[in-house]
Amino acid sequence: MKTAAIIGGGVIGGGWAARFLLNGWNVRVFDPDPEAERKIGEVLDNARRSLPGLSDVPLPEEGALTFHAEMADAVQGADWIQESVPERLDLKLKVYKGLQEACDPGAVIGSSTSGFKPSELQEGALRPEQIVVTHPFNPVYLLPLIEVVPTAANSAEFVAHAQDLLKSVGFFPLHVKKEIDAHIADRFLEAVWREALWLVKDGIATTEEIDEAIRMGFGIRWAQMGLFETYRVAGGEAGMKHFMAQFGPALEWPWTKLMDVPEFTDELVDLIAGQSDAQSGMHSIRELERIRDNNLVGMMRALKAQNWGAGAVLNAHDAALKPGALPSLDQADLSQPILTLARAVPLDWTDYNGHMTESKYLEAFANSTDRFMEIIGCDADYIASGGSYFTAETHIRHIDETHAGAKIEVRTQMLLGAGKKLHLFHSMYEGDKLLATGESFLLHVSLETRRPCAPSTEIEAALGRVAEGQAGLPYPEGAGNAIRKPA
Repeated sequence: MKTAAIIGGGVIGGGWAARFLLNGWNVRVFDPDPEAERKIGEVLDNARRSLPGLSDVPLPEEGALTFHAEMADAVQGADWIQESVPERLDLKLKVYKGLQEACDPGAVIGSSTSGFKPSELQEGALRPEQIVVTHPFNPVYLLPLIEVVPTAANSAEFVAHAQDLLKSVGFFPLHVKKEIDAHIADRFLEAVWREALWLVKDGIATTEEIDEAIRMGFGIRWAQMGLFETYRVAGGEAGMKHFMAQFGPALEWPWTKLMDVPEFTDELVDLIAGQSDAQSGMHSIRELERIRDNNLVGMMRALKAQNWGAGAVLNAHDAALKPGALPSLDQADLSQPILTLARAVPLDWTDYNGHMTESKYLEAFANSTDRFMEIIGCDADYIASGGSYFTAETHIRHIDETHAGAKIEVRTQMLLGAGKKLHLFHSMYEGDKLLATGESFLLHVSLETRRPCAPSTEIEAALGRVAEGQAGLPYPEGAGNAIRKPA
């Protein structure tokens, strides 16, 4: 096991501790704050809840976490030392002096500083070649970016070693090759921040309106393509040069309070267009558009699940479309299987073979089961009152391929609806083509006792109506079948 020493256990230091610890490192913490152990413990609780779910393979066994009253004890023998003390240069230099007297000469000393240059941090150090800026982004245990900013004092081997260690715990180390105040990302954020302050001060926009402008639009695009690649796509088939020719002159217009801009020359256009070609030229614009769309759909649907930001807008739109989209008990033709799902297959439901992945068939059929429950009266209000149906068994047959964008419908036949038992058979179609079937056996339970019980008289009556209406339907092919042995 490798060992990381965390100097300063605030929000950022706690995030570093969680990232190392959950990736199998032992972690030692030095922070004179008497509340440090509690604070880091709370950060760890959140990290344990969220970080492991990013991986589709198990993380290493969690390392050991210890707290130390003396900084020398924390750093002795550590492979990585992360300094996250307050942004005071005199304090940081004092910390480096103390820890370099005790730490191994081969250890990496990284600073979380968001503003100071590494040359400033190395000034007067016992071993300046050991100190490098490793600037993270909050939450450190989830976001991958680390700006690695060295100086000429740091050897190429040292920088490569630091990057390898960062990669080993899931970071994306961005090597900033020329030091500058605030590095790359914070300089960009600072420009946006300053313009936002002017918009608020001048009464143009509120803080909420500014946040909505970011999170409902360009913020989502930036999350998956950044700035230049987004503008490359905006230039269409003509690419980045066309975009810059169209919008570059706006640099001279008073669109922003930040008017100290570079001169818009042919040399600048060629420089940016060349770098953009090297970055994205292996993809056509249509390919970039499809990649963008795949990513946007995935992110917006994730936000939808949390009913947050752009996802909340999607949910509100769904709610407006929902009335009349699926029949109620009174509207349905009960002599036929009931329409319980009608939708297009989203981009994030497809797999490496280009068709709908297995788990999404289950999700679609589960949504149909939920809709059937609503139809018979087992809706949100009923569930809140203490009763619901729990799925006891499911059987899915995959009959034909289903692709992204396909308009699918699921129709549901009730095979049994008596007492506490509910047996449903779902059939998924694209037009007249049968794609899959899903069979579910459910039990009505008391949410208080978590044991099976009879449903309400109203639900029993609704089940009776469905049973009577569908009594003439043939027993569906495939219902009740176990997996067949190959011929």
